[in-house]
Amino acid sequence: MTLSEENYLKTIYHLTSLSEVEVSTNAIAEKMETKASSVTDMLKKLAEKELIVYKKYQGVLLTDKGSHLAKMIVRKHRLWEVFLVDTLQFPWDEVHDIAEQLEHIKSEKLINKLDDFLGNPTEDPHGDPIPDATGKIVKIDKLLLSELKENQTGICVGVKDSSAEFLKYLDKNSIALGVSIKVNSIEDFDLSLNVRVNGSDLLISNKIAGNIFMKMV
Repeated sequence: MTLSEENYLKTIYHLTSLSEVEVSTNAIAEKMETKASSVTDMLKKLAEKELIVYKKYQGVLLTDKGSHLAKMIVRKHRLWEVFLVDTLQFPWDEVHDIAEQLEHIKSEKLINKLDDFLGNPTEDPHGDPIPDATGKIVKIDKLLLSELKENQTGICVGVKDSSAEFLKYLDKNSIALGVSIKVNSIEDFDLSLNVRVNGSDLLISNKIAGNIFMKMV
């Protein structure tokens, strides 16, 4: 596959993971910041390779073959993110763009050795699951911080928004994977939360809380 075809497969995979229904051409175009006509041309190519099921005006789904290939691209991306953070000590807000380049390396042997070298991690630095060599994904039960009630405590296990700006905000407020967060109170007016993090109280918006994944303790 070409680099562009891989990017389309990965985008369709992420979009279907969110909704589990057919993905529209417009949704793909918006995600990839391109024209709908360009998306249509690529979808026809992917359909010819039996990587997607595409019916005009009805949306797109990955075939089993397409889904597996997409998972392997995601696997490479997330393993490289782990390597960049754990081994090369990159901040977690800098690794996405670098991993975007590294995910297109074709060597399966290299990726499997990288996986073993890292100790076969099941999650990347942002808490997203890493598919194994067969495409299997180990998922954990999680909910958003915004879904917690007053006096409930959870452990941060991931982020919904992995943009550099959001991750820098979390760093500034000492919020990271594995950190315990307790909801002290919730404002009725705007649903902002007063939370306790590392012994300090912090006021965060409902939007921020809606982008932090938690595991109940």
